[in-house]
Amino acid sequence: MAMPVLAETSSVPPADLLGVYRQAVEHDAQLSAARHDYQARREMVPQAQAGLLPNLNAGASTDSTRLERDEPSLTSKHSGLMFQANLNQPLFRVDRWFQLEAAKASTAQTEFELSAKEQALVLKAAQAYFDTLRALDALAASKAEEAALLAQQQQAQGRLENGASSITDVLDAQAAYDNAAANRKLAQRKVDDAFEGLSRLTRQDYAGIEGIRHQLPVQPPLPNDATAWVGLAVRQNLSLLASDYAVTAAEQTHRQREAGHAPTLDAVASWRKGDNDRFGYSNPTDFGGNGYRGDVAQTSIGLELNIPLYAGGLTSSQVREASERLSQTEDEREDKRREVVQDTRNAYRAVNSDIEQVVARRQSIYSSQASVKATQVGRELGSRNTADVLNAQRQLYNVVREYNNARYDYILDTLRLKQAAGTLSPADLSSLAMYLTRDYDPDRDFLPPPSLKTF
Repeated sequence: MAMPVLAETSSVPPADLLGVYRQAVEHDAQLSAARHDYQARREMVPQAQAGLLPNLNAGASTDSTRLERDEPSLTSKHSGLMFQANLNQPLFRVDRWFQLEAAKASTAQTEFELSAKEQALVLKAAQAYFDTLRALDALAASKAEEAALLAQQQQAQGRLENGASSITDVLDAQAAYDNAAANRKLAQRKVDDAFEGLSRLTRQDYAGIEGIRHQLPVQPPLPNDATAWVGLAVRQNLSLLASDYAVTAAEQTHRQREAGHAPTLDAVASWRKGDNDRFGYSNPTDFGGNGYRGDVAQTSIGLELNIPLYAGGLTSSQVREASERLSQTEDEREDKRREVVQDTRNAYRAVNSDIEQVVARRQSIYSSQASVKATQVGRELGSRNTADVLNAQRQLYNVVREYNNARYDYILDTLRLKQAAGTLSPADLSSLAMYLTRDYDPDRDFLPPPSLKTF
């Protein structure tokens, strides 16, 4: 993949969040596979319904029969064509009714599972998008740190030449610069990896993406109550709803297996037409004449009762298997419920923590910037040394990275909270898109503007 460049230097406009999501919906292989699985599993219902509907078949057969007898010498040959049709209508098939109900529940389960995957793609697209922005901002911070430490190394070298510094200061500055250069190369690789992740998700290559403004509001979730969010998640989480239908399907399957011990009743009808000999009428007086060789039609209608008595233990074994499967799905549902509750509480706490982190880290950036300036002045006055300046520079860019991580964590944790509650939708991406800007330049905008200071 080509090296991503800033949008300002490319003739291709930067990609936006909604555009990335739409491309993901169209090209994501996992979602496409889930849709095919849903369409395939929907066929379980008509297949189960077929077991309760009439079964009609028709056919024809032909053969030639030669009979020879020694005493008295006699040879006869008969051939003919027979047509037949059979109709079977189930009247009492309890197992098939339960099979149909299980198929309906399984289809509903699959539908919720597909909806959960579609909802997860909203988060997946946002994750890939904002992780790319995170990587771009980290690269910008690494480049700025490298430039600042290079300047310190050059200043230390100049002070050494003027006799105002020692070789130790030069070596400290050189080591700090070398480390920053290595970190910048690592940050560049992470940018390339992030763009590769976008390409895999969307089957598109991107020269740049729109950035998020620092003015994005960081607000507590509404309602700002963990219990309320947990209650919403237990009622609306799509994966949890799917597990409910999985239990229902297992219950109906268990009933189906138990019904294997029940009798069955079918209405049957048949029609056959063919040569008299094909029916085995050997009495010459049949149909009122000697040696009748014409076509004969036969129609029969009746009821067929079947009472299962013993099938080698198969039915009992299937009942035991279905019982265990039912217990398995109930345990899986309970585990899913606990997981949803845990994820919801964790996401709720994460959002509120992210808010505190964004505000605190942003203020720390302004404090660190002031600290760098004060330390540089102190070195000129002799109260601070080069090591103090280097530490102040490194502290500043560490805080910058933590600040940017916090604001991207806030965005993604908010989406995760909504996903856990079952309310996440593309509309949430539209709300975020309002704070995206095309002229975002990471090398310039990775720092929050001074206008956001609160002191």
